Amino acid sequence: MAEAASTAPVWALTTGEAGAAGQAEGLAAAVGRPFEARTVRLRRPWSWLPAHRQAPGLLRNGLAEPIVPPWPELLITCGRRSASVSIAVRRASAGGCFTVHIQNPRVPLRHFDLVVPPRHDGIGGPNVLATRVALHRLTPEAVAAAGEAWRDRLGDLNVAVLLGGRSRSHRFTPETVEALADGLAGLEGPVAVTASRRTEPDVIAALKARLPDAWFWDGTGCNPYPGMLALARHIVVTEDSVSMTSEAVSTGKPVYAARMAGGNRRLARFQAALMAEGVLRPFEGRLEDWRYEPVNEVPRVAAELLRRMEARKLQAGRLRGE
Repeated sequence: MAEAASTAPVWALTTGEAGAAGQAEGLAAAVGRPFEARTVRLRRPWSWLPAHRQAPGLLRNGLAEPIVPPWPELLITCGRRSASVSIAVRRASAGGCFTVHIQNPRVPLRHFDLVVPPRHDGIGGPNVLATRVALHRLTPEAVAAAGEAWRDRLGDLNVAVLLGGRSRSHRFTPETVEALADGLAGLEGPVAVTASRRTEPDVIAALKARLPDAWFWDGTGCNPYPGMLALARHIVVTEDSVSMTSEAVSTGKPVYAARMAGGNRRLARFQAALMAEGVLRPFEGRLEDWRYEPVNEVPRVAAELLRRMEARKLQAGRLRGE
C-alpha cells in the first residue's frame, strides 16, 4: 500500500464530496500559499467510530492510502468524516499543524484550532468563526472570466435558474415544479437553466415543456454555471441548496429562493437571515432590482486563520525565549 507524502505547506483534505472539496479548496486558495487537494477514504472499523474516539493507527492503517509526514503547516478539512483525520494529524504533529475544520464537526470543538461552521448551525466558542454563507471556490475574477467565455452563447441573459433536487429534506413535486414553471414563463427576457446531479430528469423535462424558449444546459462540455452567474441580471436558485445560494449571493445581484416541498430548520434559518439582511427574496414570479454588498466569507476566514496562525507562532517563540 503506497504512502502518500507531501511537501505542500497547506492541505485541503476531504473524503471526496464535491461540496466539501469546494469549500476546503476555496479557503486553501485564498490563504495564498501552495496547497494540495487530498481525498481520503476511511477503512473499517475506523469509518464506524466517532471522529474523536478513533482507534490507534488511523493515519497509517485506517485509510485506503496512508498519509505520512512531513505534516503541513495548515490542514483544512470539511465534512464530518474528514474530522477524524484532522484530529489524528494534529495529534501526530504534536500541535505543529494548525487545523481548520469547515462545518460542524459534531465532536468536541477543542480538537481543532479553528472551526468554521455556518451561523445557522448555532454553535460558538473561542475557536469558532461562524459564517453567513458557505465557503466556495468562486472568486469575482473567475466569475468575470467565465462570463466572457460564455457571452457569445448566452448573450444578454435576464434570468439564471439554478436547480437542485431531491435531498433528505427537500424534493420537487408536480405542484412545486408547476409553480416554478409558471413563475418563469411569465418573465420577460432570456432565461438559462442549469441542473445539478440531484435534479430528476422528469423535472427538467417538465420545465423544458413549459419554457420552450429557455436555454437548458445539456450536461456536456464546460459547465456554464459561473458564466450564468456573471451574465444574468437576476438569479433564481432552489431553496434546497446552501452552496448554490452562497455562490449566487457572492455576485451582489438579486437572488430569489424558489420553493420546494419539505424543508428543515437549519435551511429555514439560513434563508431567513439572508432575507432579513436584504440579500435574498422569495421567488414569486416577478423580478425586482435591489442592491447589497456581495456576500463572500472566504477572504474574511482566510485572513482570520492566518492571523491566528501568526499569533500562535509568536506565542510559541516567547515560550522558547526567542
